[in-house]
Amino acid sequence: MKITAQEEYGLRILIRLAACKDTNGMSIPQLSEAEGLTGTYVAKLTRILRMKGFINSTPGYKGGYVLAKPAKEIVINDALKALGGPMFNSTFCGSHTGTMKLCTNSVDCSARSLWQMIQYTLDQLLDKVTLHDLVNSEKESIKILYQMLEPDPALKRSIMQIIAPEQ
Repeated sequence: MKITAQEEYGLRILIRLAACKDTNGMSIPQLSEAEGLTGTYVAKLTRILRMKGFINSTPGYKGGYVLAKPAKEIVINDALKALGGPMFNSTFCGSHTGTMKLCTNSVDCSARSLWQMIQYTLDQLLDKVTLHDLVNSEKESIKILYQMLEPDPALKRSIMQIIAPEQ
């Protein structure tokens, strides 16, 4: 399970635009410099985000990119799926058949049940997170995300050890 560069950088561009105070938004060169990406790659990502309805371009010499709707209305799960798709979907098994035409476990597959459960769990969390929740410091975002977890204290402690280990 990997987060693609497109998902990471696309999300960072959305966060950057959500935090932008300029009503004209940010231009490709500004985004490129702020995120340390090439202008070409930023153009590719902004095109995807614009086509999927997350951002709008403002025309003119001082134009740039702005969010298409308030950050509180942009669900992170939707943005990540627009940038890279779900981790697991119905076509996954068909593309992992090995040398066979059909997967040897296509009828009864315990691995598929694991991937489905992981996707379900990711969706449950990411459907609760909005772009607004991420326009903070890392420490503040951790607090916000922590509150979204199910009220299982042991699970929360385990996750907090992973994301914010005590120094």
